[in-house]
Amino acid sequence: MNDIIDVDTNNRKAEGLKTVGWISYLLHLIVAVAAVVPAAQPSLLLLVIALVIDLVKRSDADGTWQANHFSWRIRSVLWAGVLYVVTFPFFLLGLFLFNPAWILISVWFLYRIVRGMVAMNSNRAVDA
Repeated sequence: MNDIIDVDTNNRKAEGLKTVGWISYLLHLIVAVAAVVPAAQPSLLLLVIALVIDLVKRSDADGTWQANHFSWRIRSVLWAGVLYVVTFPFFLLGLFLFNPAWILISVWFLYRIVRGMVAMNSNRAVDA
């Protein structure tokens, strides 16, 4: 009987976090699309806001399929950040005009955000 109550509680908790997840994914999506589209750079502030939301609300998702999404978004931002920093010298060599590494990182980041959104829309964890 307790298992049924726990599953029901976790399902309600996951549904309640869906709004937070959509807000975070949409902020990530705006930044990701803008990173791929030339001359459409929104503020990095949106990405920081989404990351803070995910870090603050992550523990609320413990025990639900939503926990996977919080980790997915946090890892996506952190990996993209590391990759941008590591490839920054290529950006300087291109005299700020063209950096294929940054284009690939941006496309990868966009892919991860869309993949997460599709999984969340289906009420399931993101397959790793």
